[in-house]
Amino acid sequence: MNWDLTSFFPEFNGKEMKSFKKTVEKEIAEFSEKAGALSPLDAKNAGMWEEIFLKSEEIMARLSHLGSYIGCLAAADAANEEYQKEEAHLALLAASFAKLEIELLRAVKETPDDAFQSFTQRQGLREIEYFLGRMREESHRTMTPEKERLAADLGVDGVTAWGRLYDTMTGKLEFDMEFPDGTKKRLSMSQRRTFLEDPDRRVRRAAFFGGNESWKQVENVCASCLNAISGTRLTLNRHRGIDHFLEVALFQSAIKKETLEAMLEAIYENREIPLRCLKLKAGTFGSEKIAWYDLGAPLDIATRERFSWEKGHTMVIDSFSRAYPALGSFAKEEIEKKWIDWEPRAGKRPGGFCTSSMVNRESRIFMTFHGSMGDVRTLAHETGHAFHSHVMRDLRPFSHLYPMTLAETASTFGEMILTEGLLQDPEISDELKCFILDQDLGNASVYLMDIPVRYEFEKKIYEERAGGEISVSRLKEIMKETQRKIFGDVLEQGGEDPFFWASKLHFYITGVTFYNFPYTFGFLLSRGLFAMFQKEGSDFLPRYEKFLKLTGNATCEDVARESIGRDLTKPEFWAEAIRSLEAPLRKLETLLPEMELNQRE
Repeated sequence: MNWDLTSFFPEFNGKEMKSFKKTVEKEIAEFSEKAGALSPLDAKNAGMWEEIFLKSEEIMARLSHLGSYIGCLAAADAANEEYQKEEAHLALLAASFAKLEIELLRAVKETPDDAFQSFTQRQGLREIEYFLGRMREESHRTMTPEKERLAADLGVDGVTAWGRLYDTMTGKLEFDMEFPDGTKKRLSMSQRRTFLEDPDRRVRRAAFFGGNESWKQVENVCASCLNAISGTRLTLNRHRGIDHFLEVALFQSAIKKETLEAMLEAIYENREIPLRCLKLKAGTFGSEKIAWYDLGAPLDIATRERFSWEKGHTMVIDSFSRAYPALGSFAKEEIEKKWIDWEPRAGKRPGGFCTSSMVNRESRIFMTFHGSMGDVRTLAHETGHAFHSHVMRDLRPFSHLYPMTLAETASTFGEMILTEGLLQDPEISDELKCFILDQDLGNASVYLMDIPVRYEFEKKIYEERAGGEISVSRLKEIMKETQRKIFGDVLEQGGEDPFFWASKLHFYITGVTFYNFPYTFGFLLSRGLFAMFQKEGSDFLPRYEKFLKLTGNATCEDVARESIGRDLTKPEFWAEAIRSLEAPLRKLETLLPEMELNQRE
């Protein structure tokens, strides 16, 4: 592994880690018992409940620390059975803590409004009034404490076990790759993404079909996982009195239904912009249409180059430093302190992530760097996440619980600073600038087309799953229908990906439902923020950091209103963000005819 994890624990399963786990286990049990013995919150027991809430905050921070550490190890070495065992144990700990949270929800569920308001103003709780309000709202969607405790216990060997099964299986999954020169290799599935982003369409096609042959071999397992996860959620929703599955997603994302609808309305009414981007991409390889495996395709520029890890992270640091010195310094620090596992090797899980601890107040980034511009963007994206946590490092743990919608804003803001920095660098060639513009617009097409496919697909899954299990053939059919519906005629006949439901990790994340639209939300919100940054310059940065610090203490609508003065419930904000793509699109349309592209058979 490339990263240094010793600030978490000196060694895996050493005495420090074992002592830490033992303390967490003991405190969860002790305070669950104390909470269980109390009647719901009232004036007489408010002091005791305050103690329990504050201790729960401390335990949650410890769990974040342990979870980040184990998550890092298991992602970097997916076949390690000891790490898998610790992941399973962590799920047990999380279930135990969930029982303590059940008591917290019970405490505030039936409390009169005036008594609850008085409780939130106690000295130790004033700073987390928003969090307490969220808990009270969530409590109104709970079953009886007995049923919630049972659900927590069953979740360990149920819904979260299905998610772990998917993670373990994909970490070990391999596929056969046949290169254009006839060379054949057996590769880990984590390496497939790099080949799906290769400029040579023959390579992309080979990775696509070779990978799907492997997904076909495990399609029944994937379908079982997806049916179990969605079915469990629907069952719990029914018992919790939740009328519609989107209620949970909206609550987790801290947005109103009007906000989601406004964003989707703006996307569907401005589809011509991402469609133009896709048609322009298709023209670069002599076609009028694209296939699914072309979505991540870069320009096939004859003079293209691959980047070393040193060159890649230097590009990120330099771009950040020119526009936002504090972000540049942070990016340099994360490299120097070895916070990133980047090396390509067998056994790593697919994808990338940033995870943070509320104890040592550090982050770690997981990715696989093969030297593409997409990999450089991934580094900038994940560094945006890490900087978000860095800005919030002095806030209380309960103030760190920002929704995914706002998390993805910080990461895509980092990507845009990288893009702008490279485009303004006089040492960067026109070919590379053209390549970067293409990447930027290609990512926009994913946010505005691919992710709506995921959202509409997942909606359909929950609607049909309510009537029983969904077959493998139906899952493929729904996926192809949805891709065709969103992409329309720009998607070539037979160019759909019937296995996208199996290969996309996001559908199997058990802690968050609808792990899709927050990416588009964050992308468009960050474009709005970046437009303000370009207009106001460095004077905007304090407002941006205020935005980041507010993310765990207000709804998305309130964060935007208080920090940048915009209304997210109106389609106009989202439409402006989409239309901001017009300028880079025109610039690429101007530059592209001057580029020398590879001509392939």
